[in-house]
Amino acid sequence: MKVIFLLIFINFSIFASTINDNELKKMIGQMIVIGFPNESVNENSEIIKQINKYNLAGVILFDIFYNDREKNKNIFSPEQLQRLTTSLKKLSNHPILISVDQEGGKVARLKPKYGFEEFLSAKKISELSIPDAKNSYKNMSKMLQKNGINCNFAPVVDLEVNPKNKVIVGLERSFGSSSEEVTKYAKILIDEQKKAGIISVLKHFPGHGSSLGDSHLGFVDISDTWSQEELEPYKQLIKQKSVDMIMTAHVFNSYLDEKYPATLSYNVNTKLLRQKMDYKGVIVSDDLQMKAISKHFTLKETITLTINSGVDILLFGNQLANQNLDELINTILAQVKNGEIPHAKIIESNRRIKKLHE
Repeated sequence: MKVIFLLIFINFSIFASTINDNELKKMIGQMIVIGFPNESVNENSEIIKQINKYNLAGVILFDIFYNDREKNKNIFSPEQLQRLTTSLKKLSNHPILISVDQEGGKVARLKPKYGFEEFLSAKKISELSIPDAKNSYKNMSKMLQKNGINCNFAPVVDLEVNPKNKVIVGLERSFGSSSEEVTKYAKILIDEQKKAGIISVLKHFPGHGSSLGDSHLGFVDISDTWSQEELEPYKQLIKQKSVDMIMTAHVFNSYLDEKYPATLSYNVNTKLLRQKMDYKGVIVSDDLQMKAISKHFTLKETITLTINSGVDILLFGNQLANQNLDELINTILAQVKNGEIPHAKIIESNRRIKKLHE
């Protein structure tokens, strides 16, 4: 066994030594999903230049700007969205993820006021019969497909643990308090999205339903409220081979990691999720500009810890801040070249991400 690991390490080292900085930047870019401020794009748009220069994994779309909620960002009608997504795919020199948060209920980027069909929240879906839930999610998946979306940051598989939880329970984003019910309804959405060619993303690992705080705003400690049952939907769906991607949560749990929140935690993302729970797919971070991370860690610390923890895709929504992409890529490149981030991490993440498009 030691010989096998040694040979793998030697092969990684030989491969890493043969790639130049531009090739390495593109491998790093393949690990990044970003937001951008345009309703339409052409060959001269900055986002198109960035996608092609750095081989970016993809983009995330929002209907409004976080700090100016009266102003549309990427979405304001079906016709406009279809033009945007068609242009993104046509002008990109490689397959990209075009992603949104379309859960239903209050968390929906494709809203009725823009001319899209309205869909129920997870809580309301869980009150439907199985056939009715399937029909609703079938229609939502078809809507996403028609509008050029190929990755949906859903379903939420957080349990409705804490009734005072505002960010999950208060917004009706959970299917319920029972892990069996959550798994059952999450699987319906996953299956319907798969039929429509849409990648599903389970969130927020290892569980956000017991929290009191909102990680958009600052540090969130779930040490005294979290339970092992919150892992059950992930365990069951991994066993069923139903998981494309899993999103980390910016929550701190001292029983899982005494120092770092989940997104930055090797104990959570590698030891627990990959090794103990045998997850082999893509891990994507929650937005790394959220205050739970950005208020406590520098960019260099954030990207180094996140990648080394086992995360494959770094999400920068450019809603809460505006991250310079050149700075981001060059910071990661420097950390790889000085050995703080192993080349092997970049190679392995690229391998996993490539499989999403197969």
